[in-house]
Amino acid sequence: MLLYTEVTRYLDFKVVEGSFVFKGGKLHKVPCTETETQNSDLMGMFDKRRFRKFMSFILNFEENDPRTHQDMDPRRTTMRDVFRHFDLGDDVMEFTGHTLALHVNDNYLEQPCLTTINRIKLYSESLARYNFSPFLYPLFGLGELPQGFVRLSAVCGNSYMLNRRVDEIVMEGGHVAAVRSEGEVFRCKQLICDPSYVPERVKKAGRVIRVICLLNHPIKNTHDANSCQIIIPQAHLNRKSDIYVCLVSYSHNVATEGKYIAAVSTMVETSNPEKEVQPGLALLEPIMEKFVSVSNLMVPTDDGRRSQIFISRSYDPTTHFETDTEDIMDLYRRITGSEFIFRNPRDGDSDSDE
Repeated sequence: MLLYTEVTRYLDFKVVEGSFVFKGGKLHKVPCTETETQNSDLMGMFDKRRFRKFMSFILNFEENDPRTHQDMDPRRTTMRDVFRHFDLGDDVMEFTGHTLALHVNDNYLEQPCLTTINRIKLYSESLARYNFSPFLYPLFGLGELPQGFVRLSAVCGNSYMLNRRVDEIVMEGGHVAAVRSEGEVFRCKQLICDPSYVPERVKKAGRVIRVICLLNHPIKNTHDANSCQIIIPQAHLNRKSDIYVCLVSYSHNVATEGKYIAAVSTMVETSNPEKEVQPGLALLEPIMEKFVSVSNLMVPTDDGRRSQIFISRSYDPTTHFETDTEDIMDLYRRITGSEFIFRNPRDGDSDSDE
């Protein structure tokens, strides 16, 4: 998406140094290559052999080539049946579904396998491209993303007004007509916004706890990685939601040298949210300082087509932005009435690998 919009002219990225999963009381590198699978403590000898066959099937899978489907219909066969086909146990299913396919719950097991296969394939291909992990993070932090779009938007002749209060969204005949702000009225045919601007048009879908921690050391047992993602799968903790840990540091220009910033997040399931993230916080000890916030996860109550007010979802606890990408595609679908089609950068882009 970023390449297609050409916002990458104004952004620089650096690979995240590692991707880990917590199991059996310790951290494990997420295996994806044959060598990593062979050396992983996540699986026994027989599971390693089965997992290699499974990954070979994934990497050779082509949606439009039935010869690569091994007699399984990707639009009818459930992902649980695919795991059974390769005789993979619950432990392998757990880390595959949550750390390779990046699913946030186990609903995918009873759904057609095509989406999950494509997710695992994307993870593997991204890992092959960037070696350390399949993830990139912007230099100078996530604030560079909106800043990049501001610059791109200005080049296209659009205007930005920052730090302005929205007093009223003006409706005419059931459709959005204007936004009133600090005495001025700005006419519009469509409005795209987050839930905070239209509290009457959203509903609560849960709560998210985030703990931002300042450290003066890398996370133990991550090979001293200056940046990494850790996923603690839900089943390991008898929870409904995974716990996510994201570490960045001076290597991404977001902290001074020798300092690290870690964010621990999950969906709230009890009346004691901070206790719920304790397994993630325990991985970070000792912690210099931490900042705890609990926020509501809000979702729109309708698709916005009638009112022409298109509302995004609140940020969920995931650190890999897969769900945010899905939200963007959903917004695009609602606004335009068509699917977002991923294309190569426009002809003339001199560096498609930036």
